[in-house]
Amino acid sequence: MSLRARFRRDWRMLLMMVPGVLALLLFFYIPILGNVVAFQDFQPFLGFSGSEWVGLGNFIDLYDNPDFWNALKNTLVLATFQLVLFFPVPLALALLVDSLVSSKVRRTFQSIVYLPHFLSWVLVIALFQQALGANGLVNNGLRSIGLDAIGFMTDPATFPLMATFQLVWKDAGWAMIIFLAALANVDVELYEAAAADGAGRWRRLWHITLPSIRAVVILLLILRIGDILSVGFEQFLLQRDSVGAGAAEVLDTFTYFSGVIGGDWGAGAAAGLAKGVVGLVLIIGANKLAHRFGEPGIFQSRKVA
Repeated sequence: MSLRARFRRDWRMLLMMVPGVLALLLFFYIPILGNVVAFQDFQPFLGFSGSEWVGLGNFIDLYDNPDFWNALKNTLVLATFQLVLFFPVPLALALLVDSLVSSKVRRTFQSIVYLPHFLSWVLVIALFQQALGANGLVNNGLRSIGLDAIGFMTDPATFPLMATFQLVWKDAGWAMIIFLAALANVDVELYEAAAADGAGRWRRLWHITLPSIRAVVILLLILRIGDILSVGFEQFLLQRDSVGAGAAEVLDTFTYFSGVIGGDWGAGAAAGLAKGVVGLVLIIGANKLAHRFGEPGIFQSRKVA
């Protein structure tokens, strides 16, 4: 079929794609050109053409900046907590929801679990402050029985765990939907055959359910690894003052305070570009690792015959 004939056949679907393509171009691809700031001593009133070209000078300054290394360390620690503690939770919730017999109970539980996703981080942090803050519900209860208050929201040592718990409460239910969609495609006859052979619930889970959704799990894991340095912005910006920059400063907030607030646009852009390059390397490496395990990953390299 010729290109013109395919266009005549699919022009309605192509027309529906136009808003999404324009959004990608305007907010994702065109701003990539702004990474030139990472190689300049950028001055907004001089623009791209008038700012001095400094080459790798901004990256060298980052290497000598202890605040950058502190932000990188915090980002890696928080990313590790999120990968280990957050990623399995949506899968576990999906398996739990899928095992519920009553469709009414399933819909009710599903709605309750993913409702927090629609709350802003401002409201989420406020709710946690009301519950676990210095004058929150839990600490007031501890004082009422003669115990000392616990700094749940202000202790730098436990902040990575608290931040991960906040993320789990807010977004685990939403991420669960993808796994539920994958579970819906598992052939029911496989379960019936396994049950007829005497396989219990755990054996059916291990030998049928998990292998059937392995491709989806690996795909989401690759995407998560590629985005591992983007642990969040609003969540940590809102808690930076209470817990301290030493614990809550991540690469995204470092870029904001260095570039937008501090006026060092080159350093902020250099940090953002470095984060993007590392994420690209990680996602390509994770994709190649998935190929070694026989999974398609997110893209396949063409082999020339």
